[in-house]
Amino acid sequence: MKLFLHKISSLKYWPFQILYIPIYFLLGFYAFKAKAIFFFNASNPAIRNGGFIMNSKKAIYDMIPQKYYPKTILIKEKTSLAEIVSTIKNKRIQFPLIAKPDIGLKGRGVEKIKSVTELKKYKENANFDFLLQDMIPFENQIEIFYVRYPSMRVGKITGIATKEILIVTGDGISTIDELINEIPRSKRQMKILPNGYKKKLKEVLEEGEQRDLVLFGNHFRRANFLDVSHWISPKLSQTINTISAQIPEFYFGRFDIMYNNLEELERGENFSIVELNGAVSKPNHIYDPKHSVWFAWKELARHITYMYEISVLNNQKGVPYLACKVGINQYRLHLAQRKKIAKFKVTYFLNNQIKMYNG
Repeated sequence: MKLFLHKISSLKYWPFQILYIPIYFLLGFYAFKAKAIFFFNASNPAIRNGGFIMNSKKAIYDMIPQKYYPKTILIKEKTSLAEIVSTIKNKRIQFPLIAKPDIGLKGRGVEKIKSVTELKKYKENANFDFLLQDMIPFENQIEIFYVRYPSMRVGKITGIATKEILIVTGDGISTIDELINEIPRSKRQMKILPNGYKKKLKEVLEEGEQRDLVLFGNHFRRANFLDVSHWISPKLSQTINTISAQIPEFYFGRFDIMYNNLEELERGENFSIVELNGAVSKPNHIYDPKHSVWFAWKELARHITYMYEISVLNNQKGVPYLACKVGINQYRLHLAQRKKIAKFKVTYFLNNQIKMYNG
């Protein structure tokens, strides 16, 4: 009952199909006005589909100056292990590293790879192109939503969310799984713990010892979002505008950033862009537990309106809307990609379990 009440009282547990019901009507209204169902592709003309679906993470990284994100290489499906290892050495990417699908889906398929053996296992199960990326050395995570109208030189930050990673603290008596069961949102995390971690659930942590439950936080992995939009400042806005100005035709989206501390981030120091999301972006500060569903709907509507207005302005400048037939085909490709990643998740997990059983 405690878990059920926690679930229905937290917006982040709501299926997006339910949360977005009023927003679907707004999207339909804007599609009618634009005379195009897939009008939002024009929000970021240089990003495939505006960043809605089927956009390559590597293609987006290539638009960003290298100094702002970790070293990243694209590995095509069926590339040999020897070639991958050679490329890693040439690019000076060190273990442990991050592997993730090039066309991703809510953090699924993202794994921390500690050795060539683990890389071989990931490669053998990956039925898609994927990225290998340096580990980011900073611990703090922040999401900054940014909007700029095409007619303006300077944009604005419209919301900021920080992410609390799921962590348990030992008491010297309880096992990790017992500690997890004491926290509702951690209990729901059990299904998506990193591969190879579940065998450690019977470990007893010393009193005060902390342990991360997940590699990184996002909505799918049940990170806890806090609305820190009051952190918006002239210095931070200037830094984000400086970065955004160097990204071709980027007008609407969310920066997912890891950073050392806020003061350095404001100065543009000691941070790294994890991802840049376009039209698919959500203002995740709405998931702060202090906010109501009415606040969430208001913020979602505000950002959908930004996206519509930016798309219309770009269309007036000659950027075509995505044709309905093309958009439907892209959505079918998206569903196929989702099945691939789901299959990877199952096979990768089962192979790990078999190794643990035999080992």
